[in-house]
Amino acid sequence: MSRIGQQPVPVPQGVTVEFAGQEVTAKGPKGELSMTLVEEVLASMEDDHIVVKPRDNSKRSRTMWGMQRTLMDNLVRGVSEGFLVELEIIGVGYRAAVEGRNLNLQMGYSHEINYPIPDGIEIKCERPTAVAVSGADRQQVGQVAAEIRSFRKPEPYKGKGIRYVGEYVFRKEGKKK
Repeated sequence: MSRIGQQPVPVPQGVTVEFAGQEVTAKGPKGELSMTLVEEVLASMEDDHIVVKPRDNSKRSRTMWGMQRTLMDNLVRGVSEGFLVELEIIGVGYRAAVEGRNLNLQMGYSHEINYPIPDGIEIKCERPTAVAVSGADRQQVGQVAAEIRSFRKPEPYKGKGIRYVGEYVFRKEGKKK
């Protein structure tokens, strides 16, 4: 039995959730998101909570129960608060800047990297070595942050590269004479 699926999804003030068959749409201050529930799961509004239940007692409906509840929670949290992933850049001469709808990265290559910022995502650079990716869709925010990190992953000898804030990079000892 799903422990996560049993918990109702709280709907905060200012967020409206609409059901049209298996289609769920949430509107809030950060925007509008929608998702389609799988056929094995039913969702309904009770008071100011969304309750997700399996349609029957089959193995697939029980496995989808908790996942669909978590996706609904991400939907509601995204339109009310939004999601934020912070990256830090470590290395001499490595820096980032936002220019219009492009993120300009100087990562020690012979050329600059211009990353176009997708719709629904906001990128801020408080310092040249700090990048904050925010948006309403949790999956899209994580994907954009991972793509930015992939331009120069942290290396284990000096620790240079782009890493998530709080990420631990295992350091290796260099060559000995």
